Amino acid sequence: MRAVVTGGAGFLGSHLCDRLLAEGWEVLALDNLVTGMECNVAHLRGNPRFQMARADVTRYIEVAGPVDYVLHFASPASPVDYLKLPIQTLKVGSLGTHNALGLALAKKAKFFLASTSECYGDPEISPQHEEYWGHVNPIGPRGVYDEAKRFAEAMTMAYHRAHGVDTHIVRIFNTYGPRMRLNDGRALPNFVHQALTGQPLTVYGDGKQTRSFCYVSDLIEGIYRLMLSDEHLPVNIGNPQEITILEFAERVRAHFPGAKPIIFEPLPQDDPKRRCPDISKARRILKWEPKVNLEEGLGLTLDYFKKQFAAGKSA
Repeated sequence: MRAVVTGGAGFLGSHLCDRLLAEGWEVLALDNLVTGMECNVAHLRGNPRFQMARADVTRYIEVAGPVDYVLHFASPASPVDYLKLPIQTLKVGSLGTHNALGLALAKKAKFFLASTSECYGDPEISPQHEEYWGHVNPIGPRGVYDEAKRFAEAMTMAYHRAHGVDTHIVRIFNTYGPRMRLNDGRALPNFVHQALTGQPLTVYGDGKQTRSFCYVSDLIEGIYRLMLSDEHLPVNIGNPQEITILEFAERVRAHFPGAKPIIFEPLPQDDPKRRCPDISKARRILKWEPKVNLEEGLGLTLDYFKKQFAAGKSA
């Protein structure tokens, strides 16, 4: 089996490449390295079943030879990135999805879309289930990411219904683990970067907004099961254990003796007040649920960040 993974040098894309290779697949990773990093796949360079190519998927995608699966993971995914790259974010969600689906159609391959819990926007219900249509501000600053992914889901279902492409959609909730960028702007790398550089940890608003954090190995397991399933409609994959951002910041700060106090800044526009997945569907059809608890996952991730930070200081 041969897979094409767009965004293959990104945080999630690189972990997905690892899993596919471990399962015996051949993998072609495509990435323009706007937010992905070659170091995320450096350990795979000697693997004869792995290839990496620089490519912008908003342009026509040409791949020689047979392809069994196209997995579309290319996109900026943190607010810092998509607010800095709003047009590129919209293009990779629209043109990039169209081109990736076109490749799947041409190769008679299956197609997998990495969508997001941001499709639910600032939700009016919690936990969020797949039948909820969301509460999204399409013209707010976050709309470039939210609407790009909502369009990508619509395009994926259109190819499934109009062309018979075997498609799958995952809605990914907050995920963390090794290979996140320390400066990517999401809550965990933000807190860790501030702690490592002797800055106060910054919490936005009053910190009572909630998130649920899924360790990357759990997410990839859910994605792999969904890949092989017969389900075509979106499926939530995430950890349903909800935690306030303030409590999360305190949990991270506890790992850094002598860390400065937490400070508060104004809440960004359209920042979701609650984010928690209903994973009943994943439990039912995939027999999946997360196994790594927050303290274990934090320990593994913080070890990675500390090593990366030390290596950067000594370089």
